[in-house]
Amino acid sequence: MYTLKDANYEGYLVGGCVRDLLLGHHPKDFDVATNATPEQVKALFRNSRIIGRRFQIVHVRFGREIIEVTTFRGPHDGENTQHVSDEGMLLRDNVYGTLEQDAWRRDFTINALYYTVKDFSLVDYTHGMDDLRSKTIRMIGDPEVRFKEDPVRMLRAIRFAGKLNFKIQHDDEVSIKKALDENIHLLEAVSSARLFDEVLKLFMSGYAKAVYELLLKEDIYRRLFPFEQAVDTEFYVEFVKQGLVNTDIRIQQEKPVTPAFLFAVLLWPEVEVLSKKLESQDMPVIQAINIAGQEVIEKVNARITIPKRFRYMMRDIWALQVRLPNRAGRRAYKLLEQKRFRAGYDFLLLRSQVLNKAVNESDITCSTATALAELAEWWTQFQAEPEAGRKSMLNALPQAKPKRRKKTKKHA
Repeated sequence: MYTLKDANYEGYLVGGCVRDLLLGHHPKDFDVATNATPEQVKALFRNSRIIGRRFQIVHVRFGREIIEVTTFRGPHDGENTQHVSDEGMLLRDNVYGTLEQDAWRRDFTINALYYTVKDFSLVDYTHGMDDLRSKTIRMIGDPEVRFKEDPVRMLRAIRFAGKLNFKIQHDDEVSIKKALDENIHLLEAVSSARLFDEVLKLFMSGYAKAVYELLLKEDIYRRLFPFEQAVDTEFYVEFVKQGLVNTDIRIQQEKPVTPAFLFAVLLWPEVEVLSKKLESQDMPVIQAINIAGQEVIEKVNARITIPKRFRYMMRDIWALQVRLPNRAGRRAYKLLEQKRFRAGYDFLLLRSQVLNKAVNESDITCSTATALAELAEWWTQFQAEPEAGRKSMLNALPQAKPKRRKKTKKHA
């Protein structure tokens, strides 16, 4: 910002970093808005590069940090239709303008606050400070038009409401809630790769449970995950919630979280329902879980592109749920050596935690919950035991009956 100022350009901290600082939070990213063009910014910082076509910005690197520098945006010429699609979605957005025009082009009032080092002042054209005080997510301009320009703004509204514990504006003539209901179908026009990135922002920022509840409440979850059977089932809703709570805790503790485990949790309800259906048709358990997992991934992948490396891990986690009960002989050691064992074991603990909670709350006895709890406890102990203790645990397992080999006719 001082470099821009010394070069006689305007420079402002803007967006989420200003909002979070005012709320007493610790910003993860810092964005700068300026009247300098991307080429002029790049000329000032040798450690920078221009990225994007639809929306050009400059990434300026300082050590491990990347500062996003954006030129003030202006209003589009209404006669120029090359910037928008037939549905109203912005295709190109490199029309430059003034500071005030830039403020009115932003999505929500709480994200249109600017701070400058020129006189250490805060600039607020859209009454964002009032909405910070009233804890309100309010769209700048007509929500319906703004959602058509970029449907991902609907997910951003949910994300900010969940993150900040703010209410979504619904008491004016122009209501975000009403616009959500009428334009939610526009998410289907968003690229599947971009939706994957947006889902990660929704669920991997430390407030996933609150976001999930809002997605269900606003009937947006089905637009992201086109499930038919398990999405509204009370037990599976609680399963996903608990998985997201565990994810939030890990993020708050600054522990690593893999998108593969997250998506394994989100898709498990549909995978398990389909797997049980296939088992009822006399399909072997491991085959049923593999086919169910593949079908569900393919279905979701048409909407949200999950990278291959995560898809493979998800399938391994699900497959381990039917392999972990088979511990006799050397199987337990082979399972321990599997690359995905820890993720599969953590998933088993989650399933046991949720199932036992459901049984306790309904005050009934469930043999499945008991068996799952015993299995989870067994694997927890087995990992902690020395070799002699492990052998003792394996010897105590019920011995599986040997399978009888079918006689086959010899053919000449």
